[in-house]
Amino acid sequence: MKFWKLTIFYAVLLLILSGCVATTPTPNSEPTIDATLETVELTTNGTFVDMNAIAFEWKSIKDQRVKGIYIYKKAMDEMEVQDEYYKTINSRFTTHFVDTQIKPDTQYIYYFKTFSDKAESLKSKMIVLNSLPVLKSVIWIQSVQNMPRSAKILWRPHTNEKVKAYIVERQTLEDSDWEKISTVQGRLSAEYIDAELKDKYVYKYRVRVLTFDDIISTPSKVVKVVTKSLPLEIVNMTATRNLPKKIELKWGKAIVKDFSHYNLYRAQTANGQNELIANLHKNLYVDKIDEDGKQYFYRVSAVDKDGLESSYEKQSIQGITLIRPEAPIFTEVKLVNNKVQLLWKKDDPRIKSCIVVKRYRKNWINEINEEFKGISGNMFVDSNVEPNITYNYTIYGVDKNGIKSEPSIEAEFKSDKLPVKKVSMKNSQIEVENASSSVDGSKNDSDTIMPTKDFN
Repeated sequence: MKFWKLTIFYAVLLLILSGCVATTPTPNSEPTIDATLETVELTTNGTFVDMNAIAFEWKSIKDQRVKGIYIYKKAMDEMEVQDEYYKTINSRFTTHFVDTQIKPDTQYIYYFKTFSDKAESLKSKMIVLNSLPVLKSVIWIQSVQNMPRSAKILWRPHTNEKVKAYIVERQTLEDSDWEKISTVQGRLSAEYIDAELKDKYVYKYRVRVLTFDDIISTPSKVVKVVTKSLPLEIVNMTATRNLPKKIELKWGKAIVKDFSHYNLYRAQTANGQNELIANLHKNLYVDKIDEDGKQYFYRVSAVDKDGLESSYEKQSIQGITLIRPEAPIFTEVKLVNNKVQLLWKKDDPRIKSCIVVKRYRKNWINEINEEFKGISGNMFVDSNVEPNITYNYTIYGVDKNGIKSEPSIEAEFKSDKLPVKKVSMKNSQIEVENASSSVDGSKNDSDTIMPTKDFN
């Protein structure tokens, strides 16, 4: 029972309290008009108009029957013409009202009615007001041309102290809409730099001002910017293919007013990854390479003082160090008077001399290598051969630059059929036609040669 009594008590209390909450009166659809009720009368300077607000001031209402004021409002751009209730002021002692629901440059109609407990007054005098148009933007704006991948916009600070920032908008020739790209804070700010732009590209800019009450002005005059173009591509590049241990590169001079330097790139293949190998101020370069027949692919670009680099991706120039001469070819290997006679031919006209390398073993442990240099002819006679030893001979051709060819086919001679005889060291010798260098290693007399391959 106690629970139900408490429930009923709190329900009744809630109804009483809700009835005590103040509500905002609104006009009746068919109001009772009391012509004796005091009406609203504006003061001499009773209106103030701004871009986004309209303020009113009226004389104090003395009629004690008045409980408050109804405000009616109508925008002239609206189609309907009937009266439109807007706000209620709940006290006759209030003498000011600010309407913040205002559009810039729009005409409004206002009038007022006072109300009592039982009736409404007559309409006040109609008030027609036009809100201020939005601020005009900055009156002077200018752009800086020909900057590398960037644009600079300058303007004169706005004179209106309500301005708190500038909105920078950009448009390209390909776009129909303007894009907001930045908000520059501070009324006295006077420039903006737009970065990371395309090379030799047209951009258009304009500026709006933003007030402290978030009103955005009309756009400024449009200015155009053309970003700096890249340096012209380098042409007439050449690379040598016949120089020993180096590749010499040349190219046409850069046509750039503010030229800084050249970038030289090198790759292993025509479409391989380019590696920057040099920054140069002259249009030539010697790439020293300690390798014969080495091939590289080169590209070069011009760079201006702003760091803009010309295109260099279209083609590569191939350069090669001088290749090795062709190896001499054995034509005959024979035994003459117990001496080994080697004959060969040289098809490569670059060969100026030859080297004969002799390889053999006297035991299972040590291998002996002897080299005979400076042979200008096509024959070599080896008189230092011993019985029961296998000799191997290889020939190299050498050009005027000292570049040695690949080795020839190796000739093998087995001396197992040579007669064994003792020969003193003082009588041992190597017979070399037109040879300019001596032999390193021990030398003996005798034997017969048998080549292991057909030398045609």
